[in-house]
Amino acid sequence: MPLTRRTLFAAGGGGLLIAQAQAAAAQGQQTENPAKPIVSNNKLRIAMPAFASDPFFPADGSGDKGVDMDLARGIAAELGVEPVFDRSAVTFDAMVQKLTFGEADLAIGKLSRTLQRGRSILYSRPYAMLHQGLLANRVNLARIAQGKPPEQIIRDFSGDLGVIEGSSFATYAAATFPHARIRRFAGWNTVVDAIRNGAIDLAYRDDFEIKKLMVDDPSMTVVARSITLTDKVDTIAVGVSPDNPHLAAFVDLYLDLAKGQQVLNTDEIIARYRQGSKA
Repeated sequence: MPLTRRTLFAAGGGGLLIAQAQAAAAQGQQTENPAKPIVSNNKLRIAMPAFASDPFFPADGSGDKGVDMDLARGIAAELGVEPVFDRSAVTFDAMVQKLTFGEADLAIGKLSRTLQRGRSILYSRPYAMLHQGLLANRVNLARIAQGKPPEQIIRDFSGDLGVIEGSSFATYAAATFPHARIRRFAGWNTVVDAIRNGAIDLAYRDDFEIKKLMVDDPSMTVVARSITLTDKVDTIAVGVSPDNPHLAAFVDLYLDLAKGQQVLNTDEIIARYRQGSKA
């Protein structure tokens, strides 16, 4: 059939009718299947460790002040839901397991990003960036170094290295110090005690916690010294349930818009800690 002006108008009108019918069908489908809410039951389940890590979060039952407490409550407020805290995790890895077992929506508690954890959970972008660090027993370090600058012997270190069980540094240790004898401890206080009495040579953690220790106990400078690994970073982020990418995207949006893309560093966190200690 030859194409005339009349047939072109007819064809165009038919296409318009089809497009209108498709749009109406899509709208009806959206009405039947409304968008899934980001969280269910108007509650945001937040896993946080039972122990304290000032100025990020206090011990369970010791108040609601801290960088991470403020972050958790801010996210819940913007979602218009109630924050419900689960403080039963006794290690950082146990907090991550809350996400993988479907027992929490978020894990907020000075949580380091690691590739191993990233295989099972989602992460927000970092809101704090620290350097990795070492706390060294002075006598043991002098014996190992034998007059060489400590920085020269660190990479090939083959002595006793203390880490907290269930922490990111327990994961980092084997790759960063492949020749070291890794000693795992239940908590930071027991690691520090082992440094004090010379039971281990080095302790491995972020530089903030090591500097904070020196602020709390200046006498530590007599028996120990701190070493910052400037080429190794420890990025702190929010852990998100692997089943909720929408929530992960919202947390990123919150950090961008409500927090102005702020990424805290060690000096800023130490300043907050000093201020809180004086309060």
